[in-house]
Amino acid sequence: MQISEDALKQAYRQMKTIRMFEERLHDEIMTGEIAGFTHLYAGQEAVAVGVCEHLDYNDTIASTHRGHGHCIAKGCDVKGMMLEIYGRANGICKGKGGSMHIADIEKGMLGANGIVGGGPPIVVGAALAAKLYGDGRLAVAFSGDGACNQGTTFEAMNLAVVTNAPAIFAFENNHYSEHTGVSYAVGSEDIAGRAESFGMKAWRVDGCDFFKVYETMGEVVDHVRAGKGPAAVEFDTERFFGHFEGDPQNYRGEGEIARIRKERDCITIFREHAAKKKLVSKKDLDAIDKEVSDLIDKSVEESRAAAPPTAEDVLTDVYIDYI
Repeated sequence: MQISEDALKQAYRQMKTIRMFEERLHDEIMTGEIAGFTHLYAGQEAVAVGVCEHLDYNDTIASTHRGHGHCIAKGCDVKGMMLEIYGRANGICKGKGGSMHIADIEKGMLGANGIVGGGPPIVVGAALAAKLYGDGRLAVAFSGDGACNQGTTFEAMNLAVVTNAPAIFAFENNHYSEHTGVSYAVGSEDIAGRAESFGMKAWRVDGCDFFKVYETMGEVVDHVRAGKGPAAVEFDTERFFGHFEGDPQNYRGEGEIARIRKERDCITIFREHAAKKKLVSKKDLDAIDKEVSDLIDKSVEESRAAAPPTAEDVLTDVYIDYI
């Protein structure tokens, strides 16, 4: 599949923004200025960006509790996200959602979700709405390997098939459901095959290679937009950090994290492939690194200086009047 140089630069910019956003959060959390649980997505950037680069503005996604990458890839404002995680009143959800509940409906981001397997039913609802309106939209549920064992996910996949809903189930298999290895927790260890048994077409792809993700998602999105029914993709990917910030990761093998950072870093793989094929110059990629670094620095500075919600703000936005 052909992709222009400008599109590749934008994809790299998105991946690098996710990585620097996460690494900065990893450091800033140690200052004690950020409240609540934070689950980092670093290592899986090629999946979020490779999927969302195929989506239109009006398509929708739902995420997991590890949702920063999906938000950025779908176009959520980076400064607004940082403000939100710092609990500031001008955050993307007015400082009330925090890291695990960022949503931006105008950007088609239906929300990160603290419930494992919570996203697929939401996405099927969005996909059915798109089908009823006949406007060509589709909806993507990002889920982890843990969510593939949830009954909510099974019901969502079945309903999507029987209603021929334009839904895509994107399973990011990072080999750990919280602290439990996929070899222990997932029978058959074949998530794509499990999805296929519901009657939908399914793919399995290396989620650390942006180019493979992008090419595969081109086929998947074409399939769903053509009205051929829902689809699923299992991405074999890696999680650089623990389940949550502060997780000592004693369940991981000796040298495992160092190995995957050396051999399976999607940013490194992107740069090596771009250089080998002469797709984007090293100079241009380095310039993007500097641009993104400045953006992250400013987002943290502004977040530290911003005000938190007032006591009166607590009771606003609690209920929605649909009439």
